[in-house]
Parts: sequence; C-alpha cells; structure tokens
Amino acid sequence: MRRALGLWIIPIASLMPIASLIMPSSATAATRITVSYGLLERSISVSSLTTYAQEGTITDDFSLYTRYLDEAQLLQLRQLLRAKSNLSPVAVSQFLYTQQGEVLLNRLGDVIRTESNLPGFYSLRSALILAAGQPDGLTVLNVLEQFPIDGIRVDLSRALGILGDLEALVRQTQGAISLIQQQSALEAQSGTPVSLLTSPDLRLPGTLTWDTYTLNLRDRQRGRSFLADVYVPESQVSAPLIIISHGLGSDRSSFAYLAQQLASYGFFVAVPEHPGSNADQLQALISGRANQVAEPEEFINRPLDIKFLLDVLERRSKTDARFAGRIDMQRVGVIGQSFGGYTALALAGAKINFEQLAKDCAPNDTLNLSLLLQCRALELTRSIPDLQDDRVKAIIAVNPIGGSLMGEKDFAAIQIPVMMVSGGADTVAPALMEQIRPFTWLQTPDKYLVLMARGTHFSTIDVPNGDSQAVPLPPNIIGPDPSLAHTYLQAISVAFFGTYVAGEPSYRPYLGAGYVETLSRPVLPISLIQSLTSAQLAGVRGRPVEPIASPEATQTGRQP
Repeated sequence: MRRALGLWIIPIASLMPIASLIMPSSATAATRITVSYGLLERSISVSSLTTYAQEGTITDDFSLYTRYLDEAQLLQLRQLLRAKSNLSPVAVSQFLYTQQGEVLLNRLGDVIRTESNLPGFYSLRSALILAAGQPDGLTVLNVLEQFPIDGIRVDLSRALGILGDLEALVRQTQGAISLIQQQSALEAQSGTPVSLLTSPDLRLPGTLTWDTYTLNLRDRQRGRSFLADVYVPESQVSAPLIIISHGLGSDRSSFAYLAQQLASYGFFVAVPEHPGSNADQLQALISGRANQVAEPEEFINRPLDIKFLLDVLERRSKTDARFAGRIDMQRVGVIGQSFGGYTALALAGAKINFEQLAKDCAPNDTLNLSLLLQCRALELTRSIPDLQDDRVKAIIAVNPIGGSLMGEKDFAAIQIPVMMVSGGADTVAPALMEQIRPFTWLQTPDKYLVLMARGTHFSTIDVPNGDSQAVPLPPNIIGPDPSLAHTYLQAISVAFFGTYVAGEPSYRPYLGAGYVETLSRPVLPISLIQSLTSAQLAGVRGRPVEPIASPEATQTGRQP
C-alpha cells in the first residue's frame, strides 16, 4: 500500500511541467493544494513544497505524504520541483492557444481544478504563461505562485484514472518489448553468421567521397518553395536515389550524418526541407508568427514535396551537368522520421483512413501525443490527391506517426519492402500504438521491425546544441547515447537500401537479427524481427511490468 500511494504522488506533481513542454505578475497565488478522493480530502501548503524544494526539509503537513515515498522517489520529487524550463512567455502562450495545447490543458484541467472544483483550464493557462516570465524560469513552484486563485484542488480519482491508463500502456509496451527481444534472439540463433571481423562494418563510412549541392525548388502549381540538399557520390555509374524526410520541427541538417553515410556507400541522397513543419515553422509558432504547430495541409504537402523533388531530379538527371548520368530513377528509396515516417508510408501506398481517424480522435483522454497532430488531418477535404509514388521501391519509417491516420487495411495495402524503427521509450509516438501494432498489419513479405528498447522519439535526430534549438531538449528527453542510435541507423539503412534499392545481394545477410545483436550495446539495446502477429501481441496484455532486458551480443547473423 505504501508503494502504491507513492506511485501517484510524484506523477500528480509532474503534471504541471509536462504541460509546460507543450504579462504582469499575478497578485494572487495558490497557498494550499487540496487532494480529494470522493468525500475524502487532505491539504498541503504550497510553502511546505517550497521549503522542501529549496532546503530538503519535510514539514509536518508534508510528512503525511512523504511517508508513502521511498528515498529515490523523494529525490525525484525534489528534482521535479526544482526543474525549470527557459521557454519564453510568448512561446508558452503560443503553444497553449493551439488546438494541441488546448487539448492538453483540457485533460490537465480535469485533474488540477479550482478551489470551487471547476476545471482548471483557464487558471492553468494563465499560471503557465505568467510563470514562464519569472526570472528563474518556468517551474512547478512558479506555476503555483502565479495561479490566479488561492487554492488548488487535485482530483485524485481522475489522476488515478490517468495513471491507470499509463500503467496499462507501460505494461503492454514492456511486454511487447520482451516478446520482440525473445523472438529476435530466436531468429539470431537460426540465421547465417555475419562476423564483424571478416565482413565490412556498415557502421563505418564507405569508400566514396561526395559533392553536396543545395537546390532551391519552387512548385508553382502549389505555390510552394523549399530547399533540398543533395549528396552526389563520386562514382562512374548511376547511383540509386534515397530521399530523407525530416520530422516535425526538424530541418535538412537533422539527418545530414545519415545522408553522408549513404553517399559514402554510393547512394545519391536528397534531403528536402518541408516548409510547413520544419524548425522555422516551430520557431514561427514560438515567436508568434504562426498560430499552429502545423497546418492540416502538411499531410498532403509533405508527400507532394517528395514527388515534386523526384520530378525535378528526373529532369535534371538529363539536363544538369552535375547530375547527368548520376541518378538511377528506377531505384528510389525513402526514409523518414516521425512526420517524415508518415510521409514515407504515404508514398508507399498507405492512405489516410478518415473513418478510423475520427473514431480514434473522439475521446480527448489519449496518452498518445502524436494523436494530437494526427487528428488535425480530419480538417482536410476527403478528396485528396493520390500520394503514392511508384518510383519508390522501399521505405524506412523511423518513429512514424500513423497508427490512427492509417488503419489496418491501409498498412496492408503497402506492397514494397518496409523497415520500421521504434523506440521503446518514445513518449511522443508511443512504440506500441504507432509502430509495433501497425507492423503486425503489414502484409508485404519483406518487412522488418527494429526496436531500440530505450530509444526515444529524438534518439536518431542530430539535435543541435544550445541556442540553435527552437525548443531546448534536456538530455533525459533525448535519451541515452544518441550517437550510438545514429550509428545503428547508419548501419541498418545501408543494409536495407543496399538490399532492396541498390539490389546488392551482399547486403542481405546484414538484415538479420544476429547482425543487429552484434551491434547492440547495453546502454541502448537493439533488436530486429521479421514477423509478428496481432495474436502474439494480444498475448502480452496483462503481463507485469518488467525491466527491459539487454540482449547479449553474439557473433551470429541471419540470412533473411
């Protein structure tokens, strides 16, 4: 019982900084927090929280709660109270007035309520914006101090409902991770060995150099202009083409490391920047020049950007001396991350399923943050252009969103080779909902699911340092050892596109569980499977939450 009660105290306190991720000073501040559960109520003074955060001292009224926490949880709570974000009041305000921000505020306001037990939507928004303007930044304590009324009421029954949903999702995800790791180990045992001592190491750069150019593109039909970086390998033969599509809030530089790796292995690489969902768009939102994270039309424009880029490259391969004879337009692959993962799936033939999306968007209590973006597609007209491109022969979708955008039959319609890359600690596009379950819907015979057990939504992105980030990300959000995640993605991308786009049989043995496990390191375990059914996945429900296992590195591989 002591442990169980401790589990809800810290998450309740964490609700405010979670919202912050997403004016003049107030004359009123909350002085007490009342926790209610049915007819039962107990209160704690805000000054007690402040004392604990600043001095580590537990006051008498606070001790009624802390007795349910162990030392690690107490430390976590203090760190949480002291944590801060340096987002500006404009940035916080701009986000909280978007549709996505209001959905989050609605759910948060059901738990954190006013003293008269009304939803805390408006009070929270005001407090978060004002707190961001304080000299020491946006913190939980500053939010409490800027709360426009004297008392805050926390509805424990609603909070426990959210935590119950979260616990169920964590349990199912951990069960799925264990299942994938076990199956990967079995596949590794039955495969053909790939020795890193005698075979080329795909983690290392290839032998070719490359030239880099930036194209300034204008699609007059759509009135849309954008840039694309191209990496042209120094080769005497026409090269297969790989397109890299970045995610929401990223740009052309986010996967430059991957473009360079692919170019060194003889791929012609093009990296477009999607103007309505790139880092500039996020900066425009933060600075007040835009009022949405991304417009619904981006679900159409992103795939059309790539179709237009392919048309341009096809023309220039015949007219531009830099590219003449250098591109094989019959061998094209696409890799995309997050929103870019959706883009790759759309180009491969998966269509938006408005019926499924409307069903999934009906409740506002989702734990899937990516659904806040996916649901915006409901604002599109139902007569959208065909986004599939037959020139695309294989795709890699990294942390893709689309589990609700595209239903089971839409994933089943994809007929080309697909690799899905998932992070077990992804809180933006949760692995179970957005990658693992959709993987079971794929019917193409050439499909792969790669799982980085401790990977996050940001593990594979080359996140810029310091002030160059539109929204600074703390290390715990990025996840453990992103450079290792980059290395994993470099190796498996070369193997996958080498096999299915370049058509080189020598790469095929690398597409096995054994090879991937030779790459795996305990800090960021990685597994690969080629088969998983909905029935298998359903069997993991109800299993207890267990620590993520780290597969032991082996010297075996598998011939798919």
